[in-house]
Amino acid sequence: MRWGHHLPKASWGSGFGRALQPPDERIPFLIHWSWPLQGERPLGPPRAFRRHHGNLADSAARSGRHGRLFPSASATEAIQQYRRNLAEWFSRLPREERQFGPTFALDTVHVDPVIRESTPDELLRPLAELALEHRPPQAGLPPLALSQLFNPDASGRRVQTVVLYGTVGTGKSTLVRKMVLDWCYGRLPAFELLIPFSCEDLSSLGPAPASLCQLVAQRYTPLKEVLPLMAAAGSHLLFVLHGLERLNLDFRLAGTGLCSDPEQPEEPAAIIVNLLRKYMLPEASILVTTRPSAIGRIPSKYVGRYGEICGFSDTNLQKLYFQLRLNQPDCGCGSGVSATPAQRDNLVQMLSRNLEGHHQIAAACFLPSYCWLVCATLHFLHAPTPAGQTLTSIYTSFLRLNFSGETVDSTDPSNLSLMAYAARTMGKLAYEGVSSRKTYFSEEDVCGCLEAGIKTEEEFQLLHVFRRDALRFFLAPCVEPGRPGTFVFTVPAMQEYLAALYIVLGLRKTTLQKVGKEVAELVGRVGEDVSLVLGIMAKLLPLRALPLLFNLIKVVPRVFGRIVGKSREAVAQAMVLEMFREEDYYNDDVLDQMGASILGVEGPRRHPDEPPEDEVFELFPIFMGGLLSAHNRAVLAQLGCPIKNLDALENAQAIKKKLGKLGRQVLPPSELLDHLFFHYEFQNQRFSAEVLSSLRQLNLAGVRMTPVKCTVVASVLGSGRHALDEVNLASCQLDPAGLRTLMPVFLRARKLGLQLNSLGPEACKDLRDLLLHDQCQITTLRLSNNPLMVAGVALLMEGLAGNTSVTHLSLLHTGLGDEGLELLAAQLDRNRQLQELNVAYNGAGDTAALALARAAREHPSLELLQGVAIQMCWKLPLMTSAHLWTLRMPSHWCFLLILMPPLPQWFNGLVAPRGRCA
Repeated sequence: MRWGHHLPKASWGSGFGRALQPPDERIPFLIHWSWPLQGERPLGPPRAFRRHHGNLADSAARSGRHGRLFPSASATEAIQQYRRNLAEWFSRLPREERQFGPTFALDTVHVDPVIRESTPDELLRPLAELALEHRPPQAGLPPLALSQLFNPDASGRRVQTVVLYGTVGTGKSTLVRKMVLDWCYGRLPAFELLIPFSCEDLSSLGPAPASLCQLVAQRYTPLKEVLPLMAAAGSHLLFVLHGLERLNLDFRLAGTGLCSDPEQPEEPAAIIVNLLRKYMLPEASILVTTRPSAIGRIPSKYVGRYGEICGFSDTNLQKLYFQLRLNQPDCGCGSGVSATPAQRDNLVQMLSRNLEGHHQIAAACFLPSYCWLVCATLHFLHAPTPAGQTLTSIYTSFLRLNFSGETVDSTDPSNLSLMAYAARTMGKLAYEGVSSRKTYFSEEDVCGCLEAGIKTEEEFQLLHVFRRDALRFFLAPCVEPGRPGTFVFTVPAMQEYLAALYIVLGLRKTTLQKVGKEVAELVGRVGEDVSLVLGIMAKLLPLRALPLLFNLIKVVPRVFGRIVGKSREAVAQAMVLEMFREEDYYNDDVLDQMGASILGVEGPRRHPDEPPEDEVFELFPIFMGGLLSAHNRAVLAQLGCPIKNLDALENAQAIKKKLGKLGRQVLPPSELLDHLFFHYEFQNQRFSAEVLSSLRQLNLAGVRMTPVKCTVVASVLGSGRHALDEVNLASCQLDPAGLRTLMPVFLRARKLGLQLNSLGPEACKDLRDLLLHDQCQITTLRLSNNPLMVAGVALLMEGLAGNTSVTHLSLLHTGLGDEGLELLAAQLDRNRQLQELNVAYNGAGDTAALALARAAREHPSLELLQGVAIQMCWKLPLMTSAHLWTLRMPSHWCFLLILMPPLPQWFNGLVAPRGRCA
């Protein structure tokens, strides 16, 4: 899972509703925006737009200078109401964007992609076989800005129709959204009226006739008053037609007749054709967005300019996008509070250095959609995780934002989902790579998976459309030296995700399974009739073989069911073996691996002549579990990739059976965290409770516990019922926020190790609350090598005063000093259950040590005091080896103490009255 070696798209639906609904978690990016904008919509834009772009009063003042076409006060008010409603609707955020903070606004982080002007001759040129290489811009054709799209062409002719095209993920929808918002806020003064249409919405109307005025009035109610003035608007009227690939347009006169009346009812496709012909509203400006495969549906004589959306072909644009999005004040890298500017700058700088040094990640971020995925992944890894969000859900939502409602070819009667086609083809390639442990693919590998099973002309047409429109979204040419002509998945983790999707959808079938399924279906269809005939023949004719044949027919479906069951067990076995590979035992956990792949690894790079490291696919089994969760299955169903509940249940049972056998072994800390992360992605508490019922020791020592890792451990283990004998979180870089997150796990622990975590007095507040909790069952608490200081030990003593479970407490090297030890001595009697206390290496003086020793002598249950007696022995003149049996101390002290004179009787009675202290 490495980069190289070591904004999303809209799904616009059918119509604005009569009232704007609250933001729904399933509303796709840019949301369904073709519904009627009612006059009762909220007034004014959101605060973010007022702050950064002014208010609509400003836009009214700007547009007032050009408002000669709508002179009446009522018409002007209707236009302003329309602007407000349109801006309010387009500013809504889906759940995927709300994770970046409550004040996050897409318009504040927008970066225009590169738009390269192209010519009809260039569009007719045959593409490369795989269509993955990005063509360099032609000389003399500089990139276009949004404000230049309708400028006169090179010959000085006026441009009325502009067609923007780009593959999936290049930012067509985001660009349209930016243009609409620019017009709402008066930043497009050349157009007095902008009317956006979703071609998906228009295609859903079918052949039902409707006039252009009806289409506009049904979707944008405030415009009813200005509809009669549309013809007079001329070039100041702009139609935006997004997603033209959804419409089947026929420009033949025999197929679509001429119509110039905006009030004449026609099929929606016929209205669009006449608008593009310039036969209806000939002076109006039109902006069309489409995928490359549908460019030819509009004859070139009706197009004034072609523009290819090239994404972020410049690394500086990628850096700008990351700076704007990751430097949001609410995009924190800690828990509970936002990150400091220094933390955010450090994250951006690490990402920028990796963009400069690793060209493969820069090639992936050529697509703005993948820039969004990188930011969402970094936010997941470094910021507080929203409830229920998983890594699998981020990737599933990412695909939904780009593929929701998309079909491969709208002209194909099968209406095959684009995501389902990608799962079948790209998933096959991804799984073969995981199986053979490779991430680099030759052209033969890619073509073999794309062309497998293609037999008809329709299937070849679907493949041609997929290559032009979506192949670049999943695969990218490898830019590493020494690997010419090879391809890699655009994001390394996407290969493992698609491989897991290929498995859980049941697309991987052996020849026996394919033949067995066909035979079983055939027998199932005719089995009853054949059985009836054979039963009658057996009674009339003395044929002894008929009953045997009769029984065999009944057995066939059951045999096939067992074959399928064995296949699921084999998949579960492979998944579990991949999860517990001994070769991966001592590498980083998968979350750290993902962070390193995006941000890079500090330190010297591997020399090119060194042998390559083995490929690691530890995310593959984790994604398999995540895809079986209910939420991800619901989203996949929206993408045309449904997973049946029965199949998910049988897969889960097979996985549980294999995990029950192999999951009991003791795992290294990083692998144990990966195991818990699998359960977190699966999002099934009952499943996790049954599989992890044998877990008694949680050893995560040395694992860097980031906020997301704390959330993972707390979510998986926090709701369990059985106690944990030991929880070892030594040297995990824990902070107070992490302690609060892990509180449910601590309440189940009997021994809790928090050594070497730099926990200070602030963390002691949470430890005090833990000790005072009525469900606390901790008996041993180790806080060694943490700067608790005096304030921290005061809080700890408050917790110990009300605690009845702690018997062993280690405060070794916690910076207590004389003041802290004296405070400890003064309040030691408030706890009556403590049996062992270690305060070594705290810089205690004689007075503090003697005070603590007296308190230890008077304590009713304390049996061992470590650290104080050893320091005092150097100050005493008498001591012999006869007294060593009363002291428990490290063996390297003994040879020094044997040479000392006898210990005075009064000290013996003070420190060890029962011979149990040291």
